Amino acid sequence: MLRPVTFNLSEGEEIIFQGHPSWRAIIGFYLKGVGVAIVLGVIAKLIGAGGFQVFLVVLVVIALTVLIGFIRRVATVYTITTRRLNIKRGIVQREVQETRLERVQNVNYNQSVYQRLVRIGDVDFDTAASGDYDFIFYGVADPAEVVHRVDQATGANVAGSHGLGEPQAPGV
Repeated sequence: MLRPVTFNLSEGEEIIFQGHPSWRAIIGFYLKGVGVAIVLGVIAKLIGAGGFQVFLVVLVVIALTVLIGFIRRVATVYTITTRRLNIKRGIVQREVQETRLERVQNVNYNQSVYQRLVRIGDVDFDTAASGDYDFIFYGVADPAEVVHRVDQATGANVAGSHGLGEPQAPGV
């Protein structure tokens, strides 16, 4: 298990979810890497490389694929606090997306057939911000639980049909 990432919290703010894309979300990337390794191994064999060189080519490509996949996964951190949503990507070059929870209008999750098979999904947050940024947690394990936690944090589970936040009094 990966350790929690440090996060600057305001007073009274608590982390209710923090995670990375699931390891199952990068299986496709790993399979492509193995395919490339096999193709390069066949090419190396066809141009006359010995068995050890072919093995070395395949091994190096598979090792690079595993390393790149792992780095891509751990370099992406999804955080939900009692006040905001945050996506951090990158190790050397950093990209951060953040929005306040009160700006979240809808939370949906999508699962393709492949994603259902490997039990992951993409959680899509519709915010009051312009459509310039997609605010999506890609490849999370148990996307329904992430949606549930956002509902708890926003009060949507008690707000009824009028929106997020505090429930309105009857007749308002």
